[in-house]
Amino acid sequence: MRKTKRVTISDIAALAGVSKATASLVLNGRGKELRVARETRERVLNLAREHHYQPSIHARLLRENRSHTLGLVVPEITNYGFAVFSHALENLCREAGLQLLVSCTDENAGQETVVVNNLVARQVDGLIVASSMLSDSDYVKLSEQLPVVLFDRHMSDTQLPLVITDSITPTADLVERLARANPDEIYFLGGQSRLSPTRDRLEGFMQGLARAGVTPRPEWIIHGNYHPGSGYEMFAALCAKLGRPPKALFTAACGLLEGVLRYMSQHHLLESEIQIASFDDHYLYDSLSMKIDTVEQNVPRLAQDCFEIITRMIGGQEPIEPQRVLPATLRLRS
Repeated sequence: MRKTKRVTISDIAALAGVSKATASLVLNGRGKELRVARETRERVLNLAREHHYQPSIHARLLRENRSHTLGLVVPEITNYGFAVFSHALENLCREAGLQLLVSCTDENAGQETVVVNNLVARQVDGLIVASSMLSDSDYVKLSEQLPVVLFDRHMSDTQLPLVITDSITPTADLVERLARANPDEIYFLGGQSRLSPTRDRLEGFMQGLARAGVTPRPEWIIHGNYHPGSGYEMFAALCAKLGRPPKALFTAACGLLEGVLRYMSQHHLLESEIQIASFDDHYLYDSLSMKIDTVEQNVPRLAQDCFEIITRMIGGQEPIEPQRVLPATLRLRS
């Protein structure tokens, strides 16, 4: 097997017949300033393009004390919300000349520690994290080395910079509408009860029931995890228990609803009388015959605010309003 070799500045200098110092001046954009002949500059640059030369990021890091990279840590990249967030954040990074490195934790605190340490070892300039941990202690300590911004989830009364969506208020508004139409039966399918999005969306669910004058039953609250397979399993078990689909259902995330809809499609239930509402929106819901009302997060704004805070901190500036709770909107289709 032929061994590959990365083209170095020494290779470009040798091909151009100039010294390494001259090639370095040209490739760093200082050739004209320091009076390197135009023909020499063009020869070096043409050879660099021809051989796909890229400067070493490690050398740049030593020279500038910055890697021009950001680290993003998310529980699951295939989750629609995190995928949209990652895409929006990568566009912002690209426009600013930064590289985004993305790592997934699978909602595992031990795995999260590993991927964060790997990103820190790669000298990222800052971290944006949707954490699966219950305490911010590790990130508080890490923030002494580099900027850290939390998003999507909050940990107790953390003082770290934070950008989240208000889950409680819009969920209460949506569930109140659902409960007034179905006062005798409305189920909640949520993710892990230890996570702040689950707690907040359940709090909104309970407030919505209270505003509709509905007293919840303990069996209405069902927890799993945020993977579509968990939504499928919880809904399948619920249908088996009732002998029919529930009259009304609120799912705490898009992934859970994906599992529910897959079960309903397989068992020919999409035309049933069930009423469904969910936290998180998806453009495909507009194509369904079933009318699903949702809470829609402003994910591009979430990415923009995280980017604004982290870049100000990297630049040595204090972030304006470091802890932000963004509003969400209702998408009413029913």
